[in-house]
Amino acid sequence: MNKLAHLTCLLGAILLAACEQQPVEKPLQYSSVAPNGTVPVYRLAIHPLYNPQKLSETYQPLVAHLNQQLQGARIELEASRDYAAFEHKYAAREPAFLLPNPWQTLAAMKTGYSVIAMAGDAEDFRGIFIVRKDGQIKVPADLKGKAVSYPSPTALAAAIMPQYFLQTHGVDVKRDIQNIYVGSQESSIINVYLGKTAAGATWPPPWRVFQRDHPREAAELEQAWETPPLLNNSVMVRDDVPEVVRTQVTKTLLELTATAQGRAILAGMETARFHAADDRSYGVVAAYIERFEKEVRRVESK
Repeated sequence: MNKLAHLTCLLGAILLAACEQQPVEKPLQYSSVAPNGTVPVYRLAIHPLYNPQKLSETYQPLVAHLNQQLQGARIELEASRDYAAFEHKYAAREPAFLLPNPWQTLAAMKTGYSVIAMAGDAEDFRGIFIVRKDGQIKVPADLKGKAVSYPSPTALAAAIMPQYFLQTHGVDVKRDIQNIYVGSQESSIINVYLGKTAAGATWPPPWRVFQRDHPREAAELEQAWETPPLLNNSVMVRDDVPEVVRTQVTKTLLELTATAQGRAILAGMETARFHAADDRSYGVVAAYIERFEKEVRRVESK
């Protein structure tokens, strides 16, 4: 298969995966009141780390394990087509549980969610820049006059932190480059592969997955720079979820590393472990965002 045909197949598969998951975005009934003879259902919404199909494949083993451990309740996984759709859901207090990025964590606190764990090691939460090996991008200044792709303006590790990195390395983010928000981590990388952008911002887990799933394309790409780490994604619960359910979910997440099954689930999610955390843990993120908004741009604005 020649390169063009292979690329066509790759893009077709990505688009098909997204299309096949459209029912996820149909209006959902967010009721935890159980019909007679059943247990209440609580939905867990994950921010768009991957396209909906890939995200479901990655996180369904975790949901299945939670349901094995839970008594008197059941969890259902919910994907979202893009960052905006996910952010609308927690703004409307729809899902009972969330796995948001740290900026979204701060926003969700304002609508009645609280942190019960951190998903992954803090050291793994850093922005990285992907470039083509033949693209002649060697230092940040080489990006001036060129386009850079990101999943979303609210992606902390994959947009906010990379843009702060550029701003502090001699590149005026608002004037020197074209910022293109493409909807997902995978799309940010694919845009670089296609030559549509000179660099793509993402973070380590999606880049590791892309290298594993698309080695031929990844072989033409390389990581150029990385930002310092911050705090990783959180797990949050809505304030009206019963304490017994909250406690069971938290305990199960924190104990995943204790069994072979749990470690396999974590490996599939590219997550080292879940750590104990609360709202106060994310104060450092609030300080970072305040500094970013003073020096670069408002987060909500493209």
